[in-house]
Amino acid sequence: MYEELIAKMNPRPKFNLQWYKNEDLYSDGEVEDFIIKIIAENRPEDYSNAVYEQFNWPIYYHLSPLRKNILNWYKFKPDSSVLEIGCGMGAITNVLCDECKDVTAVELSRKRATATLLRCREKENLEIIVGNLNDIEFDKKYDYITLIGVLEYQGTYTESTNPYMDFLVKIKQLLKPDGKLLVAIENQYGLKYWCGMPEDHVGIPFEGINQYRDVERGVRTFSKTALDTLIKESGFHNTYFYYPYPDYKLPTVIYSQDVLPSKKDTINSENFRDYSSADKNTLIANEKKLYTDIVENGVFEFLQIRFWWSAPTAVS
Repeated sequence: MYEELIAKMNPRPKFNLQWYKNEDLYSDGEVEDFIIKIIAENRPEDYSNAVYEQFNWPIYYHLSPLRKNILNWYKFKPDSSVLEIGCGMGAITNVLCDECKDVTAVELSRKRATATLLRCREKENLEIIVGNLNDIEFDKKYDYITLIGVLEYQGTYTESTNPYMDFLVKIKQLLKPDGKLLVAIENQYGLKYWCGMPEDHVGIPFEGINQYRDVERGVRTFSKTALDTLIKESGFHNTYFYYPYPDYKLPTVIYSQDVLPSKKDTINSENFRDYSSADKNTLIANEKKLYTDIVENGVFEFLQIRFWWSAPTAVS
């Protein structure tokens, strides 16, 4: 569908279709074609104008400059290699290409991979592989692997009785002995869910808090303790937690387990953006007004959406 556009723009990254099975298993629909049109016709710094001209959630989510805040502060080692699993439409890929020697981006959807190809069209240190990571055979190991909005879907895309752990075990084999795994995921007990916001992946209020008892869709998130246990039982021995605010999707501030917010921080409303388009009739409390009490009572880490990395020991 986009062969002529790709040929016309002559992007520099390598586009690898060896592992693609000729079907895209998920999509935001026709809006993705419009997003690709914006990407093809504009430089990244000009996306905002197009977003405001025809605003909706998929366009804003995929093209917002806030997306890159999840990693644009992180100090990658010089001359490092990174495997980005689930690059989506390339919101973070450009950051990785700027900071690392070489980047391999894996994406299930050919359409979204095409968006990444055009968005990163000037990057010569990028290879985009279209396909399921579980099917791909790699010929190298990496200094970093990123899972941003990916781990929670492995109940669907990893065929196993224990898909989340088995997926992480497989990933561990792709890291160098001193490599790091960088993960961003929703918190099962995020404050917004206690306030009545529908669970992001299944669209049902309180569903994660109720242990996903009413749906079986091959997707779930975890509490902080459950995440830490899952990571360590998968063979990663050193974990460190970061807390993006208001969440990992469009973060404005990132706290850490060593630097948590103070009362003054929570009163500063400039860092809190309520961008959700969910039905307000489901809400039973105002998330923004609760943060001061959350911080003062020492439960910010339990209730905040989180981002963490884990550094393995020697890889077998």
